[in-house]
Amino acid sequence: MRDHHRPMQPGDRFFDAIESGTDPARVREAADQAATLLVRGARDSDDPRMAERLLHLADSEGIETIAEVWSGAPSDTLSGCLWRLFLLRSWVHAAPAEVAREFEAGRASAQVARVVAGVADPPGPEQLKTMVDEVLRGIAGSDFADVLFRAAAFSRVVAAGRAALHDAPEDDVRRMLALSEQLEAAGHVELEHGLV
Repeated sequence: MRDHHRPMQPGDRFFDAIESGTDPARVREAADQAATLLVRGARDSDDPRMAERLLHLADSEGIETIAEVWSGAPSDTLSGCLWRLFLLRSWVHAAPAEVAREFEAGRASAQVARVVAGVADPPGPEQLKTMVDEVLRGIAGSDFADVLFRAAAFSRVVAAGRAALHDAPEDDVRRMLALSEQLEAAGHVELEHGLV
């Protein structure tokens, strides 16, 4: 039988450990603020090269750096949207032939999404890289909701293609469909309340 004892009281070291940790609320606030400044700065700039700088942010800083800042952000925040958009672009540029194959396979069953995505016909690897770059350039100049809806439509076609090909694990199909749904929902939030 165990002896009854008084609960352990946290000492100074306990509170020191908590204070030295990273406050998730402050990290999220910093991520959102960085995303807002980035997008507003790109939109307010008269420099035509700003869209190109924004487009190549993941290339110059590394997707890992961006992930460190934005990957934990909810999908209905500006920072969460930017993370998903940059991740999508990085994937398309890393595996354009695979993406083209999946997109081609999904075109027939996701006709409306194919049109909204705005991919040139036929959708080869270079056309898909061009499309995803156009979408990200749109962060600086076009309606942000349109950017999100195009990316969502593209993801939906790829998800349909993965399902049609039967060679992708079901989890991969679900993840791509979830990405599509998150981007589409964020597009509606942008229309109603504004993320930017």
